Amino acid sequence: MRLGFSNADACERVGVNPRTGREWRNGRPEGRKKRPRTAARPVRALPDRSGRSRYLNEDERIHIADRLREKVPIRAIAAELGRSPSTVSREIRRNGMPVRVGSAQWAYRPYAAQSGADARRPRPKPGRIGQNPELRDFIQDRLDLRWSPEQICQALRAQFPGRPEMHVVHETIYQALYVQGRGELRRELARALRTGRARRKPRRQAQQRQSRFRDPMVMISERPAEAEDRAVPGHWEGDLIIGKDGASAIGTLVERSTRYVMLLHLPEGRGTERVRDALVETVQTLPGHLKRSLTWDQGSEMSRHREFSIATDVPVYFCDPASPWQRGSNENTNGLLRQYFPKGTDLSVHSREHLNAVAAELNGRPRKTLGWETPAERLHKLLTA
Repeated sequence: MRLGFSNADACERVGVNPRTGREWRNGRPEGRKKRPRTAARPVRALPDRSGRSRYLNEDERIHIADRLREKVPIRAIAAELGRSPSTVSREIRRNGMPVRVGSAQWAYRPYAAQSGADARRPRPKPGRIGQNPELRDFIQDRLDLRWSPEQICQALRAQFPGRPEMHVVHETIYQALYVQGRGELRRELARALRTGRARRKPRRQAQQRQSRFRDPMVMISERPAEAEDRAVPGHWEGDLIIGKDGASAIGTLVERSTRYVMLLHLPEGRGTERVRDALVETVQTLPGHLKRSLTWDQGSEMSRHREFSIATDVPVYFCDPASPWQRGSNENTNGLLRQYFPKGTDLSVHSREHLNAVAAELNGRPRKTLGWETPAERLHKLLTA
């Protein structure tokens, strides 16, 4: 479960009943007379609650009050207590109070601070919307008008600028509608939300992610180690740069060892079949020892990756979601290409000859990572060797 699996998934992998898994984690109480059973402690011992707490205790608050009367700096007090200076400063600011009503002098009273902390600690706390009828009515009226929670929050700040008790964030409104046990707002108001849902939509966990393509993806973690250290040429990274309104694109291929660039001509769009055919046509021009692997992101244009691998005998490995650094060379090259193909322009107007000329210009540019050799020179050395 430390890896993120739910109790049911973890118990299924181990091969035990979910109830047994909960007893292993939380312990088991002693059974009743009708069902006698011995009590059991958790497999992983619970932390000792008698030690130092993350919260200030009464003795520490008394120490703070004594040292404040002696005019000791806050940082010195925090060092004596082994606490962060911000913890001590926040405690004084939160629990300091005037000596008497209307007085400009203030004092820190440790016993009152401790009682206040004890009163604030119990959970769950009553919601702000439920405690303030004026606030609740304002929110309900705006929800009846189909305002979004964020619009309501901005209206509260504009209409009640000097009343912080009337200010809430939009998550507070969502919790008053969705979270069980709160219910400060009428349940039928959830239909006024643009989603129309009466409860939160559960998100899939990482291990429950459905496959993006019909053919299963081979992830980058299974890519050969020789591709990682860039010692052996023939491992490529690929992607698309997108034109205006997503209607046009140019495919890019970068060899990891030499940073050699090849561009795919996609004049009729970036459909899966067109990307597959352009990749097959380009990769088949390479010698055999330069066709080892291709790494791509999880873009929908690669849904026919298996057909590409069958046609070229080049395996395709996919990066993890939202991990562009796993194709660092390709991302860097795409940034260089934007000098030739700016964002927001139509990329279908460029001919194949122009793409080849741009690729040749990049391959003839010295690169610091290659010891100021050009990608073309480095590739030529590898081919002759």
